[in-house]
Amino acid sequence: MTGIKTTGQKKLMFFSGRAHPELAEEVAHELGVGVVPTKAFDFANGEIYVRYQESARGADCFLIQSHTAPINKWIMEQLIMIDALKRASARSITVIVPFYGYARQDKKHRGREPISARLIADLMKTAGADRILTVDLHTDQIQGFFDGPVDHLFALPLLADYVGRKVDRDKLTVVSPDAGRVRVADRWCDRLGAPLAIVHKRRDKDVANQVTVHEVVGEVEGRVCVLVDDMIDTGGTICAAADALFAHGAEDVIVTATHGVLSGPAADRLKNSKVSEFVFTDTLPTPGELELDKITVLSIAPTIASAVREVFEDGSVTSLFDEQ
Repeated sequence: MTGIKTTGQKKLMFFSGRAHPELAEEVAHELGVGVVPTKAFDFANGEIYVRYQESARGADCFLIQSHTAPINKWIMEQLIMIDALKRASARSITVIVPFYGYARQDKKHRGREPISARLIADLMKTAGADRILTVDLHTDQIQGFFDGPVDHLFALPLLADYVGRKVDRDKLTVVSPDAGRVRVADRWCDRLGAPLAIVHKRRDKDVANQVTVHEVVGEVEGRVCVLVDDMIDTGGTICAAADALFAHGAEDVIVTATHGVLSGPAADRLKNSKVSEFVFTDTLPTPGELELDKITVLSIAPTIASAVREVFEDGSVTSLFDEQ
């Protein structure tokens, strides 16, 4: 005999950082597993310490961490956790990033700018990640930044089906808040059987979060408009787009976005907006000051758990979204 045969089975272990533990617990519950106990704390100077309380040797490890505020801290914690898994002899390391930080910096608009989305992918690969599983990237091209498999999940079925159940589809118009989201809005139209409209905008390149809305392309008068976007940060873009729709005679406006970043003046803008409902998923925790009646948060945990199960069982993640 020239070797040793093993009869062991594959083992899934689920880990979580400290950024969004509620989502981690939901995903773990959907999977029917527990989150691996982890000792993690900050030293006095801000450095992060991590140690897993169980052996990860030979296991297929799934590590979830959403890049919420303070974003740089949680990215660094995730990198440290990946490194710890690599040094603990994990069989494979799949990094689950419900919200991928720095995704908006995916290309150079002008000279002497970074491509930070590529840097994040490089850091994860260097730390030891074998695979990335994420939800609704800002642009599809980010998948090519990581030298390994990337499972790109979509919140569209979850969000569109929710809106479809609430609104008379004969009066519904799907609206893209800018030219960059037209392809996603088209998928919404196909799923809901609704027409498309586009809000044309121009952003001031020298002033962050400064948007001027120019015109609405498409029929919105007397219609219930659903604005679809991947993220809402300060709320300036989406609220300006909603105002433009109302100015063009829209009966009502519903806003949907996968990622509710909701930083800075977002709370005041959403509270004061004429929009009847904002619908997000829980890829990011919703700030406490935004627990408003017109904010609805849908759970993305079943989608993530289904994808994790397909990866672990060598199934097809794509099959989860074939009907799109």
